[in-house]
Amino acid sequence: MREFNSELPQSIAGPHTRSRLLPPYRGILAVDAKDFTGRPAIEHEVVSRAVPDLLKTALSRAELRDLWGDRKFPASTGDGYVFGFDPTRMPFVVHPLLLTLQDVLTDFNILSHGAVPIRLRVSLHVGPLPETGDEFSGNGTARNDTHRLLDSRPVKAVLASHKENITHVAAILSDRCYEDTVASGYTGRHPDHFVEVAATVDGKPFSQRAWIYVPQPSGPLYEETSDADATQEPSREVTRPLERDDSQTPYVRNSASNGNINTGTVYGGQSLGNYHVAGDHVEGNKAGRVRGSQGDQVRGNKYEGRQ
Repeated sequence: MREFNSELPQSIAGPHTRSRLLPPYRGILAVDAKDFTGRPAIEHEVVSRAVPDLLKTALSRAELRDLWGDRKFPASTGDGYVFGFDPTRMPFVVHPLLLTLQDVLTDFNILSHGAVPIRLRVSLHVGPLPETGDEFSGNGTARNDTHRLLDSRPVKAVLASHKENITHVAAILSDRCYEDTVASGYTGRHPDHFVEVAATVDGKPFSQRAWIYVPQPSGPLYEETSDADATQEPSREVTRPLERDDSQTPYVRNSASNGNINTGTVYGGQSLGNYHVAGDHVEGNKAGRVRGSQGDQVRGNKYEGRQ
């Protein structure tokens, strides 16, 4: 007979009731592959396996192999990967790792001959996270915020608007990460490489100050637009006729008491009879394409002698 553990989960002390030790601070790196769900199902496993291998290769090239060996609470997210690391190494993760990851993805996408090209969004954050050594390790607000940043509109908009054959990595740093590593001067990238954004997630109550960094840009870093769908590739601009809205937008009324005004394409004939327009007498039909002169043919000063 199967035995069941009758012990109930330990009660969780409520917040603000007593003081406890903070969990250790960890740097958090999370990545997601662009357009993963839009790929054919046969490619999903290939991409899921390739992403951590690409991270491992980039860490090796950037001489940060120990971060992979010492990574905390590593986990695959299906379309990405996440792990924690010693936060004192964050300046090296910002640079040169992100630039090296761009180079690794460039090589991979060229060698894959377009079969399974991969472009990555990267988010970096830092904060206290418990390390329990089991499947629940690393859970906490800092981890949640890292994934929210990864799904935020600004970083998605960058990959959507930049050229897919040039820009393979778009990163977003939390404000805490930026202040501690970039603004403080500890990382090998000038603050001018970073653009401040308001990180929001569609359908989620999340909004934080963050910073966009693109190692190899090929378009605008980020433009805040409320109508753009950041999850899709930008479409070519299409000019549409303005629609009249009497309640909000004024409109222009065209009229001519002694003739016709055309604002579009005319098919068939137009008739004008016994009207004087600007002093010219026009009579008969005007149909189709008109060749030659219409009305008066004037040489010299039309108004000479009319003083």
